[in-house]
Amino acid sequence: MTRLLREHAEQQYAAELATLAQVDDRPRPPNWKLSPWAVATYLLGGTLADGTVVTPKYVGHRRLIEIAVATLATDRGLLLLGVPGTAKSRVSEHLTAAISGDSTLLVQGTAGTSEEAIRYGWNYARLLADGPSPAALVASPVMRAMSEGKIARVEELTRIPADVQDTLITIMSEKTLPVPELNTEVQAVKGFNIIATANDRDRGVNELSSALKRRFNTMVLPLPETIDDEVAIVQRRVADLGRALELPAEPPALEEIRRIVTVFRELRAGVTIDGATRIKSPSGTLSTAEAISVVNNGLALAAHFGDGRLRAADVASGLVGAIVKDPVQDRVVWLEYLETVVKERNGWKDLYRACREMGG
Repeated sequence: MTRLLREHAEQQYAAELATLAQVDDRPRPPNWKLSPWAVATYLLGGTLADGTVVTPKYVGHRRLIEIAVATLATDRGLLLLGVPGTAKSRVSEHLTAAISGDSTLLVQGTAGTSEEAIRYGWNYARLLADGPSPAALVASPVMRAMSEGKIARVEELTRIPADVQDTLITIMSEKTLPVPELNTEVQAVKGFNIIATANDRDRGVNELSSALKRRFNTMVLPLPETIDDEVAIVQRRVADLGRALELPAEPPALEEIRRIVTVFRELRAGVTIDGATRIKSPSGTLSTAEAISVVNNGLALAAHFGDGRLRAADVASGLVGAIVKDPVQDRVVWLEYLETVVKERNGWKDLYRACREMGG
């Protein structure tokens, strides 16, 4: 059997979704696999009446997820907004997995995304041979979602050129996708909706038109409120990724994760956790996703070039790489933080030495 590097959410959590479907006796909107209550439970976690434990896929305010799920039960689209690394794509994927049982109807937004990626394209061999026909039409993920009554995902909406973004306006307002070449249209089946994600921190951002904004209910996903929440997120995601990658390393110590998260939170906030020292912030976002990447990179080093136990030397290169995006400005910020905070903190001497050896 082929072992996948990354399973889709509906594959990875198939057992949980099946159990929720069995015990879920609440009303379900048309074409939904689960009720809104069960969808929220799937994302936030909990213990079911039969004792089954549902693992949380998102750590944060319950009300945010309830609002997102309720929005998708209406005719308005859902726009998940936030800085990079706030789990927008993860929430989007798990929402579609729980609601439609299919998270693969995805349009990945880039500067080169064309109108065909959202509407439809053509099989040009058949088009030239037979002319325009249903057999020559290549349905986009959005068109498939409309015809099957499922949720379509549009990632990084603001990276898509503005004129291509506006292709969604007719789809979202009229629930119809015209196909003038065939003198027909595709009408949305009940259950269809769109989840889009966007952030305004990347370069090349294309502002959404007011017409398109009105067709979305915008929900801002914040960074984790407390250090304990962020540590829990990193620990859970590192464990998931470690199993998927089959890294032969010990699970990282909680304190090592806490140190990395502390560094990221302090540099993001511009002040130490105790509030005693003001520090400069680097140019990057230093998101939770980047903290997860630092830990995973360290685990790979520890597994293949160490003794299998995550140490300061294993995370130093990842820390420097995540923080020093601008080799001039960020390097000055990082060195100042090392000398004024890391060097003076009890129990952090090993991290200080490892980062200095990396040229940090």
